Amino acid sequence: MQPDSDELTDLSAFVQASPSAYHAAAETARRLTAAGWSPQPRTEAWDVSPGGHFTLRGGALIAWWVPESADTRSGYRIVGAHTDSPGFKLKPHPQLRRHGWDQLGVEVYGGPLLASWTDRDLGLAGRVVDRLGNEALIRTEAVARIPQLAIHLNRSVNADGLKLDPQAHTMPIIGLGERELFDLLLDGVDLPADPVGFDLHTYDTQPPAVIGAGGEFFASARLDNLSSVHAGLTALLEPADDHGPEIRVLAIFDHEEVGSASTTGAAGPLLEEVLRRTSLGLGADEEQHLAMLAGSSCVSSDAGHAVHPNYAEYHDPANHPLLNGGPLLKINANQRYATDGVGAALWSRVCDQAGVRVQPFVSNNAIPCGSTIGPITATRIGVTTVDVGVPLLSMHSARELAGTGDLLDLGAALRAYLWL
Repeated sequence: MQPDSDELTDLSAFVQASPSAYHAAAETARRLTAAGWSPQPRTEAWDVSPGGHFTLRGGALIAWWVPESADTRSGYRIVGAHTDSPGFKLKPHPQLRRHGWDQLGVEVYGGPLLASWTDRDLGLAGRVVDRLGNEALIRTEAVARIPQLAIHLNRSVNADGLKLDPQAHTMPIIGLGERELFDLLLDGVDLPADPVGFDLHTYDTQPPAVIGAGGEFFASARLDNLSSVHAGLTALLEPADDHGPEIRVLAIFDHEEVGSASTTGAAGPLLEEVLRRTSLGLGADEEQHLAMLAGSSCVSSDAGHAVHPNYAEYHDPANHPLLNGGPLLKINANQRYATDGVGAALWSRVCDQAGVRVQPFVSNNAIPCGSTIGPITATRIGVTTVDVGVPLLSMHSARELAGTGDLLDLGAALRAYLWL
């Protein structure tokens, strides 16, 4: 299988422009602006004129396309994803000096595979906020590393496994007492007042790469879930000529990896607010707005698990998704995913229209699966929701592995859902 170099090159550029959730939302906004979409401040009157609009808040963004034929009978077609990834977040007073080393005090964010973050070249990225509330995005090049203990000092590590204490063993080294951390971080940042707050994360600086004997694989940081953000964005920016009256929406949220309960997470009010204000702007009353939601749907796109050839016993014995076997349909009886029969039929139709294959994913009963924004979105706004995504190996590693074909097929399926 030969990968489409243009789309994968663009995905690589998107990942590299998005070292934090804040950068991912900002890069999405930049691309929408370049395509002629209009920013919508939440403090101003709502614009429902035909065309593309978006509102940005921290690491979240909601974009919506209003067709010429939109009215109070239109429904919404929503693609949902998340911008954050597991890793480490800087604590207050993060610069530590121990035994001649400068280290970073970090807090574990989400559920990373801790060992995968060792011996990697790490940068810092996120936002700083000054005393007046002004924000600036910052990122560094590779400045930090979590070094493993040499095998000569830990002779049993290969037999007993690497055991990392999340407090004692994950503090990156950053220097040798020669420079203050915030001098480094704020170099070139222009803020009107003194910085007093920050949301900063470590990120792996190694660029993505197409690998495999035939270019079958895409290795990269943050594929969970920038693979879905990028696919949803590119799908939204390729409208069909005859797209009907439905309003197309891309909702990318922060904080999914830590439960989504924030102002910019899927459990917050942002999507519900955008949909309500759009309905009202089109002239709908409350009854009509609820009817518009009743005719709507959501595709929650988040990465899932491919069968691991070295650990196949950890997977369901009858469901073994493979890389490049097609996007996943994610199913869970306990509603960790929102997919039901109606949603499954919707995704089947979409993939048929796009000409791509579908792979079901369900967990081994003895190993509970994670969850997504799907059940939260379904609960918040009450629309038919289906959970999908590309299969990965090494999910939540500092560097994950996807199939090049699956990445392209997900984009094609989301385009079919939004526009066909």
